[in-house]
Amino acid sequence: MEATDKSPQPSLSLPLRTRIALSAISTFTDAACRKNGTVNRRIITLVDFKSQATSKSTNGVSSHDVVVDETRNLWFRVYVPTEHAGEDLPVMVFMHGGGFVFLSPDALPYDAVCRRFARKVPVVVVSVNYRLAPEHRYPAQHDDCFDVLKFIDDEENRSKCLPENANLLRCFLAGDSAGGNLAHHVAQRACEYNFRRLKVIGVVAIQPFFGGEERTESETRLAGTPLVSVKRTDWMWNAFLPEGEGFNRDHPIINVSGPQAVDVSEINLPPVMVVVAGFDVLRDWQKRYYEWLKKSGKEVYLFEHPNMCHAFYIFPELPESGQLIDQVKDFIHKVSSNVATL
Repeated sequence: MEATDKSPQPSLSLPLRTRIALSAISTFTDAACRKNGTVNRRIITLVDFKSQATSKSTNGVSSHDVVVDETRNLWFRVYVPTEHAGEDLPVMVFMHGGGFVFLSPDALPYDAVCRRFARKVPVVVVSVNYRLAPEHRYPAQHDDCFDVLKFIDDEENRSKCLPENANLLRCFLAGDSAGGNLAHHVAQRACEYNFRRLKVIGVVAIQPFFGGEERTESETRLAGTPLVSVKRTDWMWNAFLPEGEGFNRDHPIINVSGPQAVDVSEINLPPVMVVVAGFDVLRDWQKRYYEWLKKSGKEVYLFEHPNMCHAFYIFPELPESGQLIDQVKDFIHKVSSNVATL
């Protein structure tokens, strides 16, 4: 008899509560995105629950907010793992997702996930509140995140806002979705900037938000999967791009590995971990990003979660969410130890 491959095919494995949450997020997002390109932020407040900073340690983590520039509402939340006060700890500068249009560091899911990073890696987390589109278009978001790096690089600022055991010589840039886009581009800028002390030694790109004029196989095949759709991403890119430049998804800030891509082969880009999910419409763009970095001679690692969708890791009820935290922990420890031996 002829042998047949009976290995099980991946399937989207989500409990009912997660599916309901994703459906609600999608519904409110669509309702808030007006046809004229503006956002009804009142609708978003109905589901955008906030979490306060906690100066007292809660589950091994304390947090506080630091204002960088009040005029543009640029601030960040610091998460300190209190049970590791005597240890030399890396710093993770985290950039949240939301298509450059929604969410913030004090949004309940991001506050929770940053606490998990701080406690389980462990690492001192700096979670950035950058300006949102369409009220503020590119490059506002990327400028804000880079300005936070410059802010904490200043010794006086660092001593006031970070714990003594926060080691800026071991700084990682991390983000999911739009934050993954930010992590890559801000790291690229950091490679060309002369910081006093801060050194970016790694990038954690979790399901980064990239795109292009082409419609990829995953964008077509995975239509209808939770949270991300071509219609939503097109709306967000249009809200994000500078007015007057035209709607071009091959802009190098969007299609990072496309026809107008920056040549990173001569840039000292640090090691990158790329996280991809099997049921994420954006997966083809993310895998192209991985292949592009590899062809450019960069140290890059791919982590795939075949049964998950976009933003899966913000749902702690999913086992894969804990797996991703462990993968980030291993990556940070590996890169940190390699740097320490140089």
